[in-house]
Amino acid sequence: MRGKKREAAQTKEKALQAETVYRRRFDRHLDELRWLYMELYDNGSMFAELCDQLHRFYEERAEDLKQKDVEREKCPGWYKGNDMLGMMLYIDNFAGNLQGVQEKLAYIKSCNVNYIHLMPFLDTPKGRSDGGYAVSDFRKVQPALGTMEDLESLTAACRKEGISVCMDFVMNHTSEDHEWAKRARAGEGEYMSRYFFFDNEAIPAEYEKTVPQVFPTTAPGNFTWLGDAGHFVMTTFYPYQWDLNYKNPRVFNEMMYNFLYLANKGIDIMRIDAVPYIWKELHTRCRNLKQVHTIVRLMRMISEIVCPGVLLLGEVVMEPEKVVPYFGTLEKPECHMLYNVTTMATTWHTVATRDVRLLKRQLDIVGRLPKEYVFLNYLRCHDDIGWGLDYDILRLEGIDERAHKQYLNNYFQGYEGESGSRGELYNADPVSGDARFCGTTASMSGVEKAGFEQDEEAMERAVRLDVTLHAYMFMQSGIPVLYSGDEVGQVNDYSYKDDPDKAADSRYIHRGKMDWKLAAQISDKESVAGQIFWQLDRLEKIRRSKKAFVTQADMRTIDTGDRNILCICRSYEEEEMLGIFNFSEYNKEVSLSGIEGEYTDMLTGKKICPEKITLPAYGFCYCEC
Repeated sequence: MRGKKREAAQTKEKALQAETVYRRRFDRHLDELRWLYMELYDNGSMFAELCDQLHRFYEERAEDLKQKDVEREKCPGWYKGNDMLGMMLYIDNFAGNLQGVQEKLAYIKSCNVNYIHLMPFLDTPKGRSDGGYAVSDFRKVQPALGTMEDLESLTAACRKEGISVCMDFVMNHTSEDHEWAKRARAGEGEYMSRYFFFDNEAIPAEYEKTVPQVFPTTAPGNFTWLGDAGHFVMTTFYPYQWDLNYKNPRVFNEMMYNFLYLANKGIDIMRIDAVPYIWKELHTRCRNLKQVHTIVRLMRMISEIVCPGVLLLGEVVMEPEKVVPYFGTLEKPECHMLYNVTTMATTWHTVATRDVRLLKRQLDIVGRLPKEYVFLNYLRCHDDIGWGLDYDILRLEGIDERAHKQYLNNYFQGYEGESGSRGELYNADPVSGDARFCGTTASMSGVEKAGFEQDEEAMERAVRLDVTLHAYMFMQSGIPVLYSGDEVGQVNDYSYKDDPDKAADSRYIHRGKMDWKLAAQISDKESVAGQIFWQLDRLEKIRRSKKAFVTQADMRTIDTGDRNILCICRSYEEEEMLGIFNFSEYNKEVSLSGIEGEYTDMLTGKKICPEKITLPAYGFCYCEC
């Protein structure tokens, strides 16, 4: 009897402690939360409902997740170290389903990865999903991938292994098969108000005057006519993706409940898809409006109240200096992390031109930003590469935008510039001449071509370029992310053309199934897969062992006097190191004037004189003072 009373008393005390923690967080944000919400919606009853639901989701949060939240609150920079390495993967292509991914955690850890981005896995209609970005149910996993219970099992297993889990939160739109959309299509006013419905073309025509088209060739316009409903509906991306109307507080509240539901399944990082698009105003571009920042700030506070261990990752496809507002301010932060999109595109521009000057300029821009800002860096992702370069700077060199984009697309298809790359165009527009490019890192580096031609010398050069690009990515400011398969040099998969649901979308060329036969070769260091895997393994372990790789480190470039050679310097406290990268197909000798002291090659242990550094074609050097 006494034992039961003691247990009841302990349970009560634990509940009181948890309530105290919640109230502290809630009270800290309440004034600003109310102010911003009322500024957007001026609806006290909906705000009261939101507050009640925040408390409910906190109470439903599992004890181990609450404990993780407390630990991360004590160390808010937990994700800013030199040990974070990400990997993006499609669940079905990587391991069949969620249970399969759980079974592959040992492999993931062998890649030194402690952050996995699970590409969209929520329920979507077959053949009308845009790769999973047309969600029909935010609380259901695609049946072929598993269940919510499987997701919880995977995230729990990842927590035990020290692996953070990221997912896409698609909040700009729903699938036309979502319950709201079905009821809106049936004419229910409450649900029509959750989207942008118009019974004639007058207002849609006004929007079209100022709103750019995302996919002008494959999905022109920003509205779709619904003949059965007798209305136009706003569809910024594809006709089956209906834009949500965030002017309706019911939309905001319900989407925040979905956000918290998923956070309570053990998700560590929420990637907010297409965040600049989520607020629409007539006679604007409907991009990056101030209300977008209000919504993201509200999300940040909601997260810090209910689940402060969860990070917000914003998908903002713009150059670094224009992305910065999505970090918010130090006093009122918004996203924890953002993608370094333009630097990725400029990296491949550098490969094609062998000219590092534009890349050097962009790296210096990022290096001058506040150290609190964390970027995710990558060579390839699930999407295409759009050539959104700084053409104002390129024009000063006499480079025409249209001609240069044509050159880049020709180069990476293997048509120009003595290229070894292979891949395909996406969304080519014959009128503007614009197009985007698709291909794996290995194929773009020349591994596919060299393998097909059985050219050993070309393969050696291609592997060297592949590894050099990864070594350069690790030197950037922020967190590096691999695309699954890149760690073993997986090449393009052309079998997507045989699938009628994928054949029209060339992005599936680099979204192929994980080649586990290739992964089985990593123990053979003579194989291409083994060479790439173990060289990356060595670089990843160097990165973890040196303070100069933390995100707060100073990063700057050093002029080498050679437009083919990029030199990055990283320093933190007493540590300083250099990364020197040869983007040309020729062996180079580099002299770094103004660099004093004795340096050591971090891969060979040999002493290096900064006044005479020899680099092989497409090679690199890491050295420390």
